[in-house]
Amino acid sequence: MTQTSRPIALVTGASRGIGKAAAIALAEAGFDVACTARTLNRGEGIDDSDTGNGAPLPGSLEETTELIDAMGVRSMALFGDVLLPQTMVDAAMTVIDKWGRIDVLVNNAIYTGPGGMVRLLDLTPEQLELRLQGNVITQLILTQAVLPSMVAQGGGTIINVSSHVAVSDPFAPVGEGGWGFGYAATKAAFHKMAPMIMLELGDQGITAFNVDPGFVDTEKQLINKEKTGLAGHYVGAPPTVPGNVIAWLATDPEAKGLTGSYIRAQKLALERNLHPDWRV
Repeated sequence: MTQTSRPIALVTGASRGIGKAAAIALAEAGFDVACTARTLNRGEGIDDSDTGNGAPLPGSLEETTELIDAMGVRSMALFGDVLLPQTMVDAAMTVIDKWGRIDVLVNNAIYTGPGGMVRLLDLTPEQLELRLQGNVITQLILTQAVLPSMVAQGGGTIINVSSHVAVSDPFAPVGEGGWGFGYAATKAAFHKMAPMIMLELGDQGITAFNVDPGFVDTEKQLINKEKTGLAGHYVGAPPTVPGNVIAWLATDPEAKGLTGSYIRAQKLALERNLHPDWRV
């Protein structure tokens, strides 16, 4: 086990998108950062979403950790699949074994397979079961695995990447600017975790946040938003917006006053000047 004075973060789903941006922002803030994803190496990313048809996706843990290493802090790339929860637990235990602790857990990874952006009559029970596993149950298992060590070390932070769909209804059906029940229902369930953590473990030094990133132009979103019917309905923010907000929540003492609450990342980023205005 090797320890430094730097805090330790574990970010799931860090091969691209919001997870990658959060990992880099935390590294810039002085964290050693461990990252999980299915895509370990360049050229291995596959789009398995409703509209992806197995097309290649940019991004990998290899590329994320190279950027982190260049900042002079430590990185760790670990395989993690939300449909295989033991891989996520194994990743967390590896971080604790090798680096001694986890100060911040960013629950960002989700199940990206079919069933998220389909209409209600087209959603199968099997698709919903997989999405519940990948978007709710695995996050619970991983968080349960990490929290005891956080309590033992005197504190820690859980940052859950939630979604606007968890707290609001679409104005139109899927394909016309709306979203599917499969994605929204599982995000709504996941959204309940952070307040529970605050109520049950807040007096033991644990802080927890729900971060709504808003509509974000991730690599996958840019490729698929025409096919999903989302193009033209929303102004997308770059992934660095929620990434910077996550780093602020993990480091700024003022953030403790928001623990357990619902954080609208784009609004907070503008209010606190955490990111240049992307809307102009």
